[in-house]
Amino acid sequence: MFELKLMGRLFIVLGLAAGALFACASSHVMIGKARSPISPDLVQIYTQPPEAKYVEIATLDASSQWSLSFTAQGKTDRVINRLRQEAAKLGANGVVLQGVGDRVSGAIGTGLGQGSYSGNTAVSGGIGISAGLHQKIASGIAIYVEPN
Repeated sequence: MFELKLMGRLFIVLGLAAGALFACASSHVMIGKARSPISPDLVQIYTQPPEAKYVEIATLDASSQWSLSFTAQGKTDRVINRLRQEAAKLGANGVVLQGVGDRVSGAIGTGLGQGSYSGNTAVSGGIGISAGLHQKIASGIAIYVEPN
């Protein structure tokens, strides 16, 4: 009975930790005044500041963490969407993209081995493989572009 309670608590702690990690896929630091939230579909991505008058709202950071995409383009699309979502929560209708890059987030590996013995003799062998895991990261400035 004690072991079941301990296992239940372990699953709760692991669930909370996973939830915290999911929440860390994007973040912001306020540098201006937030506005009412808008739809992420209305947030424009700029590679350089727009010519129109705008105000800065926040600096943004996002990653492709927990994305199910395996391609670089898929991960980039996910990180850009997360920037849009974070900006939309703050009422920003634009994001001036400051950069997109890669970050190593760990590795996954597996191995296989076999051994045999007979009398006083033993023979063994093994093989392993490992692959690095990469995330896309991006930063930008959430802005509100004044209507013309």
